[in-house]
Amino acid sequence: MQIPEAITQLHPQMLVWRRHLHRYPETAYEEVQTADFIAQQLRDFGFIPHTGLAKTGVVASLSVGASTKTIALRADMDALHIHEHNEFAYKSTVSGKMHACGHDGHSAMLLGAAKHLVDTQQFDGTVHFIFQPAEEGRAGAQQMLAEGLFEQFPSDCVFGLHNFPNVPVGHFAIKAGPMMAALNCFEITLTGKACHAAKPHLGQDPMIAAAQLIMALQTIVSRNVNPHEPAVVSVTQIHSGQTWNAIPEEVTLRGTYRCFEYSVQQLLERRLQELTETLSMAFNVTGQIVFNPENPGYPVTSNSIKETAIAVAVATAVVGEQAVDLNPVPSMGSEDFAFMLQQKPGCYVWLGNGNQPCCGQLHNPHYDFNDDILPIGAAYWVKLVETVLNK
Repeated sequence: MQIPEAITQLHPQMLVWRRHLHRYPETAYEEVQTADFIAQQLRDFGFIPHTGLAKTGVVASLSVGASTKTIALRADMDALHIHEHNEFAYKSTVSGKMHACGHDGHSAMLLGAAKHLVDTQQFDGTVHFIFQPAEEGRAGAQQMLAEGLFEQFPSDCVFGLHNFPNVPVGHFAIKAGPMMAALNCFEITLTGKACHAAKPHLGQDPMIAAAQLIMALQTIVSRNVNPHEPAVVSVTQIHSGQTWNAIPEEVTLRGTYRCFEYSVQQLLERRLQELTETLSMAFNVTGQIVFNPENPGYPVTSNSIKETAIAVAVATAVVGEQAVDLNPVPSMGSEDFAFMLQQKPGCYVWLGNGNQPCCGQLHNPHYDFNDDILPIGAAYWVKLVETVLNK
């Protein structure tokens, strides 16, 4: 493993940054203290950070030499609405919120890379360090782009990184093409006629229709989608009723559907619509479905060929050929970095967080970022900049 000594020496400082961010989690578009903390570190390094894109976004730029080549590096900052179950000293101090996806670690690694690059300046061109809010379902990347991210900070290419449990510590997973699935959501409202629970024959029960519909939706992937084309339909919420002895008038179902191809997305939406309509009719209630009612859907996160080759070469230089998986199975999870990849060529990689019992899985109340990978991620960022913006 080739980690520059100066980055190794930064490890204790990155750990302090990461654990500070973990203690004070903030969710989408509310990352005020997080953004202030990151901006202050950047000022301490000598940067003049730009703040306010997508409310709380932070961007810092570093230009060295005369080259017009540019590269953008992105880390996400937001936490999740999850109550932390860990008991270590730096656990979340905010009830119901925690860094359960490692964005605290991503920000700390990018800060470490920024510190090293401003100190060494072994490249020729401009690098933009993007600290993005609202990755978790609120499309902060799309909002930054809408507010002129790449107009204000022109970039030839853009790169992202995410920690990944179950990938060994110190290993990278990289491939061209799709890495993460498209994300879309649905909300189904079933409306019947309320009545006393002891007299169901006098009403029109939307609960029964909802139960049947939940099971029917699970047949979409198993019976309508080609088995060679990955897809997921999941109902994740049921809202209805206020008392024990009354059949409610209305039931709301919410969920998500994910895939890698637009044609499959169209199929999923058509069948979601058809099953909602036909089962509602069968149970004498009315049904309405709305797609992406609160948040925009996310496109497929798809890496470009040239930039993926660069990322592979850089990761190999940092951790060795045996620690770079060139054929990972794409994840049905999603990532709003996909919006940036729609505008610029680039590559999104996974860095192994390990499979330690202490760390848990992503979006889990027992999750914790593995601090051992902080210097690995920072070294990858530094080597990437020095490779793309080579002198």
